[in-house]
Amino acid sequence: MNVRKVDYRSTNCPKDFSASLRETGFSVLHNHPIDITLIEKVYSEWVKFFESDFKHDYLFSEDGQDGYFPFKTENAKGAPQKDLKEFFHVYDWGKFPKELSNATFDLQSQLITLTSTLLNWIQVETPAEVTELFSVPLPKMIENSKTNLLRVIHYPPLDGSEEEGAIRGAAHEDINLITLLVAGTQPGLQVRDIEGGWYDVSCDPGCIAVNTGDMLQMASNGYYPSTTHQIINPGNTIKNESRYSMPLFLHPEDGVKLSNKYTARQYLEERLREIGLKN
Repeated sequence: MNVRKVDYRSTNCPKDFSASLRETGFSVLHNHPIDITLIEKVYSEWVKFFESDFKHDYLFSEDGQDGYFPFKTENAKGAPQKDLKEFFHVYDWGKFPKELSNATFDLQSQLITLTSTLLNWIQVETPAEVTELFSVPLPKMIENSKTNLLRVIHYPPLDGSEEEGAIRGAAHEDINLITLLVAGTQPGLQVRDIEGGWYDVSCDPGCIAVNTGDMLQMASNGYYPSTTHQIINPGNTIKNESRYSMPLFLHPEDGVKLSNKYTARQYLEERLREIGLKN
């Protein structure tokens, strides 16, 4: 499985990026415009947050889905075990630790600006017979969205007490339109091909992995696949230590029509129930 590593500054980047999403559901960007020093600062602040006791002061709201989600809260759709992770949902309107600086919001803003460029590339590089299926052009889908989500994830070291078969992030597809995944602090991200084989996604420090979510797959009638991926446990070449990652999930505005069956909000609500985050 060839997930392309694309140079953001290359004149061929829009075409190569979109082609990789079409072929594999994933692409990796390097030489992108996101401030690497800012990424490092944000990671360092959240390491301290997850090590703290005050994280429990920011427990998530089921209605808003903002705040801190304790260890083993979420399961992948259909998975019998909970994922071995804790995480925090950052919305620009939601709960946020007063102990942290505004660096996280600065990073979130930079990432959302980048996604506007990426969605425009996808729109331009997609055949007309597919773009005709979109209820509105892709860049307009995220205008006024209140559900764009930066999820900061901590995967603790394993201590041997884990339930058999439990892993850091069980096989799943993302709910949203596209995901921007700032390189994690450890390897572990894998994608599955159509034959069922698993492949490591190389995302070196300073790179950003981008993948297609269910909503883009639905809106494009399958032209862009929402590829199954997972986060594997430490072992072999992966040290048994904490792993951190920061995916930004780009969501359309609630009322955007994805198909004859779903608006963006309807599909999101259904999937949140399936993964155990809503009753």
